[in-house]
Amino acid sequence: MMQELVAFAERIGPVYAALIATTFTWMLTAAGAGIVFFFRTINRAVFDTLLGFTGGVMLAASFWSLLLPSIHHGAEQFPDTPWLPAAIGFLLGGLFIFSLDKLLPHMHVNFQRTEGVKTDWQKSTLLVLAITLHNIPEGLAIGILFGAAAQGVAGASTAAAIALAIGIGIQNLPEGMSVSMPLRRVGYSRSKSFWYGQLSAAVEPVAGVVGAIAVSHTQSFLPFALAFAAGAMIFVIVEEVIPETQRDKYTDLAVLGFMAGFTLMMILDVGLG
Repeated sequence: MMQELVAFAERIGPVYAALIATTFTWMLTAAGAGIVFFFRTINRAVFDTLLGFTGGVMLAASFWSLLLPSIHHGAEQFPDTPWLPAAIGFLLGGLFIFSLDKLLPHMHVNFQRTEGVKTDWQKSTLLVLAITLHNIPEGLAIGILFGAAAQGVAGASTAAAIALAIGIGIQNLPEGMSVSMPLRRVGYSRSKSFWYGQLSAAVEPVAGVVGAIAVSHTQSFLPFALAFAAGAMIFVIVEEVIPETQRDKYTDLAVLGFMAGFTLMMILDVGLG
């Protein structure tokens, strides 16, 4: 099955492959948001475990799928300082999300903390924007990795890009729930809660196509771009995902979920990529 997927992705090219892969991750977000049609609330222990799982997948993807290929490719361009592109790209990626975090109005899933510039936008809009911040680097990562594979970057492959899309898609299931369930809990209808939940990942296909196009025509940019996506994801993990799992009494379950997510993504990347 993987061989057929790889052959198909290589045949249609990195941009279309990134579009299809990120549409897949968007649809899994919608599937997660669809849980709201069956339940009004989700147990906090389950929620924290799933959120920890999300962080683990993102962390593993940042290293195995992005930073490692960045370092490998950087060694070809900068044999004396192979770490340089990875270090620069990583920091720039974190600063990019830091800037969005300060500028873009958004609300965390607990409805107790609003960040970004002051606005009178509705809570639903602010919550969608919070999860959208998660999904921008995820879409970029998939697109950039497809582009890197098409350029023959050491450590990057189409199979690894597909594995990354599968891993991010799996962790998007709880992300969809993390929008739709809180909205349902505070009184939104099931249909509106679902709509806002799936909408949070609509940015992924856009980011994926942008990432694939950006790196498809120049190899010198690739190690920086790979590390940029990794830095963006790490910022989201440390600034938002992990703190959210530590607000209740289920911190141990969140850590176990984190380890499970990391392990799954590592297996997907190493085993399939």
